[in-house]
Amino acid sequence: MTTADELVTLVRSYNPRTNEKLLREAYGFGQQMHDGQARRSGEPYFTHPVAVSVLLAEQQMDDATLVTALLHDTIEDTKASYGEIERRFGHEIAELVDGVTKLTNLQLDSTKTQQAENFRKLFMATSRDLRVTLVKLADRLHNMRTIKSMSPEKQIQKARETMDIYAPLAGRMGMQWMREELEDLAFRVLNSEARNSIIRRFITLQRESGDVIQKITADMRIELEKAKISAEVMGRAKKPYSIWRKMQEKDQGFSRLSDIYGFRIITATEADCYRVLGAIHQRWRAVPGRFKDYISQPKSNGYRSIHTTVSGRDGKRVEVQIRTREMHEVAETGVAAHWSYRNGERVENRFAVDPVHWIASLSERLDDGHDHDEFLEAVKLEMYQDQVFCFTPKGDVIKLPRGATPIDFAYAIHTRIGSACVGARIDGMRVPLWTRLKNGQSVDIITADGQTPQATWIDIAVTGRAKTAIRRALREEDRERFIKLGAELARVAFENVGKKATDKAMRTAAKTLALDSADELLARLGSAELTGRQVVRAIYPDLAELPGEEVDETHAVIGLEGGASFTRAACCQPVPGERIVGITFRGQGVIVHAIDCENLTDYEDQPERWVDLRWQEGTHRPVNTVTLDLTISNDAGVLGRICTLIGEQSANISDLNFLDRKPDFYRLLVDVDLRDAEHLHRVMKAVEAESNVSSLMRYRNPKRATQQVAAH
Repeated sequence: MTTADELVTLVRSYNPRTNEKLLREAYGFGQQMHDGQARRSGEPYFTHPVAVSVLLAEQQMDDATLVTALLHDTIEDTKASYGEIERRFGHEIAELVDGVTKLTNLQLDSTKTQQAENFRKLFMATSRDLRVTLVKLADRLHNMRTIKSMSPEKQIQKARETMDIYAPLAGRMGMQWMREELEDLAFRVLNSEARNSIIRRFITLQRESGDVIQKITADMRIELEKAKISAEVMGRAKKPYSIWRKMQEKDQGFSRLSDIYGFRIITATEADCYRVLGAIHQRWRAVPGRFKDYISQPKSNGYRSIHTTVSGRDGKRVEVQIRTREMHEVAETGVAAHWSYRNGERVENRFAVDPVHWIASLSERLDDGHDHDEFLEAVKLEMYQDQVFCFTPKGDVIKLPRGATPIDFAYAIHTRIGSACVGARIDGMRVPLWTRLKNGQSVDIITADGQTPQATWIDIAVTGRAKTAIRRALREEDRERFIKLGAELARVAFENVGKKATDKAMRTAAKTLALDSADELLARLGSAELTGRQVVRAIYPDLAELPGEEVDETHAVIGLEGGASFTRAACCQPVPGERIVGITFRGQGVIVHAIDCENLTDYEDQPERWVDLRWQEGTHRPVNTVTLDLTISNDAGVLGRICTLIGEQSANISDLNFLDRKPDFYRLLVDVDLRDAEHLHRVMKAVEAESNVSSLMRYRNPKRATQQVAAH
């Protein structure tokens, strides 16, 4: 364990003006409070707060943050109180410790409604003082580094929580090194076999081809010397999880994956960055479509760098990142750059962007929202989605998640613009409102007085801001009508199980579903945001499935005209419960696609062929085939158990196709006949829980669309 003297020495190395007395007092107080407590590994518990403070000191953080790290578990796990912390160490540190305590108490792996509220609290705490989140991230990093002492069940829970929430949050804060390490530590728990396999292949590759990184680094230095450019060159192999993710995304094996090495070139000036780019491209052939200039168009978290991929030594593709020293500091430490010290002074980095503004903006947009699903949807869009940058006619930049439409663009400008939208022009050409925006496009929103949001916009919009505004407008406009309709739907739903939809029952259901009133519940029931089944189960969770009228599969889709026939698209395999759209084919009827199918981009310039569709309400028969992509361990009986699991969920396997057979694992495609999206979810959850399943995903193949049309 790092001693108090060693910690003070570390802090004084970058902040000679540190309050040494404060650090020593916090160290002693924390050690006293945790005296007698032990971690699961058997080590004294205080080793953990000390390790967290060292992690933050390595990021050159201020004294208040380091003291908070030393005390961050005292209120939660010892007899120390908020008042005592405040008396000894001041109001600022007491507030920081209390903020970390509240984040620690969040049950981030609980139900969807609770998770949404946890996100809301997380961002509220973060918006008050960003250092709370920095301490919590360092706390999680040390816990993940020492996770082996936990039970297997706890390891999996913490690893999933880390992969889903903390790693993306670190990335959003610009702390890429922490994101990569958190992902890799979680990957080690969740899929150790895949991780070990990648590491073994790296070792084999290095044995066969030598130290490729050292060779390419030397080649780059020679080229820079020829061009008389002073720069630092660094190379590294990418993390196992990063490689695994690329293998999954590109559907390629390790041997076919090219850019597994990354190189960084650090220059003195911005002008040198572009000179380095020229030297690299003169020496090696650039890979088309793999160039990005984040210096001229920085990311929203302040990240600046030039990215290019070239065919290097022996034809191996390598990714090269080029940036200045200031840019590199922001790229490595992200938000921590706001609090870092050097020689006793706060470091001012002109490229650092404070994510507090992003968090405050998110909080403003959702300050009056009560819909947990909407909030969670908006947060995930803000945190996890890649962005596209589009321009207003005046040249202002609007940032949106990938897949956004003109509806999202309009609401991003102003709610009033979004609500009055009747059309859009992209680069001067009139387009449908469901058109997906692309980087660099200029978007002109057409508005009209008297226009109000349409119900179909919910399926078109992507951003949480647009969806929230549309739902709010629709609820306000039709609230009374929806309440009356909801009351009738509730009466029928309750009668189906021999109960009565009394006023008290509605109030109880509303409270269970975290809604303000019975009227709010009925309005959502009437507007189809809730189903009668959900309302009944809010009060009577043990009741059996409510009976539903079986859907005639020949009329499973609503919105077709003139008795037109329909076929489910083979590329995306939509199932009831998912949002859908139809594309007409002369002599072939309508092919139904999932709204997020990438093949829809092929028809963006043919709006006359699009048909607005939805699935028929009721119980569908299990005739909708979905292909699952499975990687399983090559052990006796594993495939049989998986087939049994699928059968236990009342699903039928219609085909099996092995893609890859290795000594340690199989990869195969399984065609399963299902009723709807809920049925699919149950099947995937059951299979995913099997310990011998290393990966499971829904298989979608854009090439199937071409084959399907040709077959017709």
